[in-house]
Amino acid sequence: MLSDLFDHNVRWAAAKRAEDPRYFERLSALQRPEYMWIGCSDSRVPANVITGLQPGEVFVHRNVANLVHRADLNLLSVLEFAVETLEVKHIIVCGHYGCGGVRAAMDGHRHGIIDHWLQPIRDVAEAHCRELNAIVDEEERLNRLCELTVAHQVEDLSHTPIVQSAWKRGRSLAIHGWIYGLRDGLLRDLGCGCDRKTAEFRCDETQTATEHEGRV
Repeated sequence: MLSDLFDHNVRWAAAKRAEDPRYFERLSALQRPEYMWIGCSDSRVPANVITGLQPGEVFVHRNVANLVHRADLNLLSVLEFAVETLEVKHIIVCGHYGCGGVRAAMDGHRHGIIDHWLQPIRDVAEAHCRELNAIVDEEERLNRLCELTVAHQVEDLSHTPIVQSAWKRGRSLAIHGWIYGLRDGLLRDLGCGCDRKTAEFRCDETQTATEHEGRV
């Protein structure tokens, strides 16, 4: 019942005040988190709970399958506020194994408007079809696709004008790709993150390759 939610809230607020009488006073005065979290809407993956962070310590955006659509004004607005106003230092794109969005993208059935939203997952699957087709177990294959999708979202995020502008101004801003296991409750770093230095290195590599092609 909805009344249970209010009762829980009253008990939670009372416990917080008993622990720290000025807790809500300080929380209401300032929001200065170091982290932005882009995660899945799945109710089993709450950012604060699985990271052990308190209210005010992580700025959260969630959508189905934790996707970064570069035309998504909702996401871009949250990203701009996080980077420009809150000045977060870390952006975490976090997927999870057993993602229903990833499964729906690949099951061959029509699901309505969400099919358009999930198209980037099918694009990732096509780009990595050889690797994915080599995985016999369906669950393992979908979990690998979850990982690959996170990596592609990190890449797309790094190319947004908001992030690029921050890096050009010398901001210390890093993007991380993580995945969460529903079966064990553990977060894993996928090692696909990037920051200003790696972006500059990648840019230098591209420029060198272009110059070489020009000479050839």
